[in-house]
Amino acid sequence: MIQDTRSGSGEKLLLIHGLGSSARGWDTIRSDLAAQREVIVIDLPGHGGVAAERDSGTFAGLVRSVEEYLTAAGLDGVDMVGSSMGARIVLELARRGRAGDVVALDPGGFWRGWERNFFKTTIGASGKLLRALRLALPTIASSGVGRTALLAQLSARPWALDGKMVATELQSFATTPTLDALVRDLGDGPEQTGPAASASGRVTIGWGRQDRLCLPRQAERAMAAFPAATLHWFDRCGHFPMWDQPEETVRLILRST
Repeated sequence: MIQDTRSGSGEKLLLIHGLGSSARGWDTIRSDLAAQREVIVIDLPGHGGVAAERDSGTFAGLVRSVEEYLTAAGLDGVDMVGSSMGARIVLELARRGRAGDVVALDPGGFWRGWERNFFKTTIGASGKLLRALRLALPTIASSGVGRTALLAQLSARPWALDGKMVATELQSFATTPTLDALVRDLGDGPEQTGPAASASGRVTIGWGRQDRLCLPRQAERAMAAFPAATLHWFDRCGHFPMWDQPEETVRLILRST
């Protein structure tokens, strides 16, 4: 069962992390958001401290779990921010009319053709590598050279990232039991559809211009699926704006929700 952690006060804001990450993935921006909002962070089933459920190796299963959590926590219509797979989850919840204002940062689910195999191959290989290096990850992450070697696909400036944050993220990725199943399901499954239901609020889609996982060309497809959305480009930014452009990410979230 999903449990949450809350900080700050004000209008509620739910943060949903991406594949292999955890609630800790928001640490770079959480305190700044909590200065103005009540920030709610969760671990998806199979991630962080939450046990996997019967269908947590599928995108549909994770959406089901989040919908049940929203109902139990009385959070229907809450403003949401998602990253990567979490960004796709918040878009799907907007499509179903379960969300308030939504910010989707570099959402998955808009790859086509060879991009599907590219996603499955690169992320699948990364998972295997990180599991093999698990005991050495804190040491590797403490070095700018090590961060660059492991995160060149995900960050525009991996050498500049905080080593402890990187170690936490890599350890989470290496220990997510549903990772391989989710990679297959996301890569082989249907493309994300839209648009947002009329019951949902505004949709903002943010994309890093140097995203080497969900390629920038996919932003056009996301906008076609959610034509009423606003598209925001992050310069000098890879797949995770909260890593490469944390201050700009906070500004975007606060003005869009």
